[in-house]
Amino acid sequence: MRNTAKITTAVLAAGALTLGLTACGADQDAATDTSGPLVVAASPVPHAEILTFVKDNLAKDAGLDLEVREFTDYVTPNTATEDGSVGANYFQNQPYLDDFNKKNGTHVVPVVTVHLEPLGLYSHKVKKADELKSGATVAVPNDTVNEARALKLLADNGLITLKEGVGNEATPADITKNPKNLKFKELEAAQTPRSLDDVDAAVVNGNYAIESDLEPSKDALVLESAKDNPYGNFLAVKEGNEDDPRVKKLAKLLTSAKVKKFIEDTYAGSVVASF
Repeated sequence: MRNTAKITTAVLAAGALTLGLTACGADQDAATDTSGPLVVAASPVPHAEILTFVKDNLAKDAGLDLEVREFTDYVTPNTATEDGSVGANYFQNQPYLDDFNKKNGTHVVPVVTVHLEPLGLYSHKVKKADELKSGATVAVPNDTVNEARALKLLADNGLITLKEGVGNEATPADITKNPKNLKFKELEAAQTPRSLDDVDAAVVNGNYAIESDLEPSKDALVLESAKDNPYGNFLAVKEGNEDDPRVKKLAKLLTSAKVKKFIEDTYAGSVVASF
């Protein structure tokens, strides 16, 4: 199921990229033409919302022409950044990017970390994690890093035990103790909140939780701690474009006091500023 899901994700992402490139057309040099707008690929929530706040309220005064382009998968933003269809992206964390670059031969690098979206365990069937019954099915993201992150969340809350030393490539095969005999359903990350009626619980990325009208700070059975968390989301570019003056302007705006206040006021702890 893990491999099948990954192949499906790749096919869908390829289709999305084809549509995106058709739409861009002449924007193939978006990453190299510094006289034009800075086109940034982003997940709809909260990334595109934060960028739209910057565009509508801060960019003009900073002399930045900003265009926000939304993508709903975790593949296309990096491939579009690599091939120059967009000038930057904002949606991912360092372990995910490291894994993506290694597997795809891409050269995307972080510029500045902006926020954290705590990963959470959600359920339509139980109110507490310890109420999960023996043999319960838990949906988890199927990409390497987010699956490992999901399993670590479950381990940190006593639902499973992982093999000692396992890192960002942990899979259900690395579970050494499973007292509730939990079953795992591996899904593309965007599908996990949609699976809640079909499984007993699901581990959902913060952006997809918010898009699905879940409020992580209130609805999650267990929630990732923000303290010393390596999964902060950042603005990223293709290596070599870090000094693009448009990118520098955006990085400064994204880590401004006004953006921090916007994050605090808008997401009430479901998204946490990392600066």
